Amino acid sequence: MLKEEVAKALKVIQEGGIILYPTDTIWGIGCDATNTDAIQKIYRLKQRDEAKSMIILLDTENKLESYVSEVNPLAYDLIEYAENPLTLVMPGAKNISPALISSDGSIGIRISKHPFCQQLIQRLRKPLVSTSANISGKPSPQYFSQIDDEIINGVNYVVDIDQHDMEIKTPSTIMKLAPDGKFEFIRR
Repeated sequence: MLKEEVAKALKVIQEGGIILYPTDTIWGIGCDATNTDAIQKIYRLKQRDEAKSMIILLDTENKLESYVSEVNPLAYDLIEYAENPLTLVMPGAKNISPALISSDGSIGIRISKHPFCQQLIQRLRKPLVSTSANISGKPSPQYFSQIDDEIINGVNYVVDIDQHDMEIKTPSTIMKLAPDGKFEFIRR
């Protein structure tokens, strides 16, 4: 089941499509983080201002240096010891679509522990865009049944995993980390 869903989602993403998928936090809308056209589709679907950047998911912290020019060693400790999913916003984003990079040059990155996300990212060999499955300004859905039909009908593929999971999940903690090790919480 998992392998088949990963294969279906991978094909859609490789063809420039966008997917609705479960993560280790809330349901997300995603695509290939290097495909600007696909990223624009997500902005249009969410009716979101492009100045508000989205995050990327990686399957392992070993890949951080592929997407951030200077990773402070503290990032690895924060990821290792975080009790809840943690998104790190770091400057010097590289090797991803410019549509994802904030005006200050930063990108938010989360290492996903969800088996579907990990396998999809491994097979894609690129980061996966992740943004909450809601129209901009509306509440983020805590589980699949709360996702708007407009979102479900607006993606190219809905992953058929965890759709009946009623465990309430929350968005990740977001922390901005500078190369010098200074950090601040954006969302706890």
